[in-house]
Amino acid sequence: MPKKMRKKSKLGKDKRRKHHHWQVTIFYRDGERFARVYIDRDKAERFAKRQKKSPVVRATRILEVD
Repeated sequence: MPKKMRKKSKLGKDKRRKHHHWQVTIFYRDGERFARVYIDRDKAERFAKRQKKSPVVRATRILEVD
């Protein structure tokens, strides 16, 4: 009896983590920085968009982190 083949996930055989992490970095006009990590990219994008509305925020960046 042949074994059933399992689907491979995007993360491969790395068992340490089951999802991707997204880091949102906020850059302020005075040179300060703030970063927060999300599991869901959509939440990270919404947070960055919300922060950009503030006049003291110069820029935002979203990076996928390991």
